[in-house]
Amino acid sequence: MDLSIILINWNSVNFLRKCLQSVFRNTRDIEFEVVVLDNGSFDGCGEMLARDFPKVRFIQSDKNLGFARGNNLAASHCRGSGLLFLNPDTEILGSALNILYNSVIATPNAGAVGARLINSDGTLQTSCLQAFPRISNRLLDSNLLERWFPNARLWGMAPLFGKSESPVEVEGISGACLLTPRDVFLKVGGFTEDYFMYYEDMDYCLKIVRSGWKNYFIPNAVVLHHKGKSGGGEYSRFSIVMMAESGWRFFYRQEGYYYALMFRGTLAAKAALSSCLFAMLSILAFPKSRRNRARGGLRKWTHLLRWCLGAERWVKNYR
Repeated sequence: MDLSIILINWNSVNFLRKCLQSVFRNTRDIEFEVVVLDNGSFDGCGEMLARDFPKVRFIQSDKNLGFARGNNLAASHCRGSGLLFLNPDTEILGSALNILYNSVIATPNAGAVGARLINSDGTLQTSCLQAFPRISNRLLDSNLLERWFPNARLWGMAPLFGKSESPVEVEGISGACLLTPRDVFLKVGGFTEDYFMYYEDMDYCLKIVRSGWKNYFIPNAVVLHHKGKSGGGEYSRFSIVMMAESGWRFFYRQEGYYYALMFRGTLAAKAALSSCLFAMLSILAFPKSRRNRARGGLRKWTHLLRWCLGAERWVKNYR
């Protein structure tokens, strides 16, 4: 078996169907299998797979295991020499999977390869490449700054704007579409299960680099990603708080307690200032649509400030 394609479903049955249609329609000349794990959503994906994709191997989890544990469990059922971790809210465009598979085979020191991800409207999804998390790029994380300085090393996404069609070495690859050799996955211990959601892909890419392999961006492999649709919404309270908690766990694991504490402190300062700013805008901004957006920003930063102060204790229960 050349390639095992792993998808973790959580209330994404309609996206999952489109994803699988694109996989079977566009993937040629490699022997592949598909393994789908439903993460306790019981949204009918098992019945849909049995009816429309009977060759897909289906695993039903009785609870939500999160991204890392779910993928590790699914990977243990796979036979492919390559493992492709793919979000169910993606669609394969053209020969993207063949290009990714051939690239990882042709690059002896490749620990993982990733595709160019595009949004639902066809625009570039810059989060498909990232620099390894540091306090500096977490503190300065801003769509505006990324638009102004897209080639800054702080973000790690400069290869997206280059002209090379050959594999380009990068730091981190999005877990929405990440292909890794099976032997690499086993040697580094798979995904670290300290994370329920977010940062596990950066943790995995960092383990690859520290073990002597490299991560590569494959510019001419293009995948559509309906971002946020496979996790219940990108800007929900759960997602906002979980991302902060996973950041804390990443820094604690990789840099130690005091570095993680610095991350929490700087995020608290940013959240406090941002909350004040959005509170004023929610009252003073004109027109009404801007006030509504400001209120959304206020909710986001209030949730983050509460997490920094230890008020979102429920998140500790997720592993």
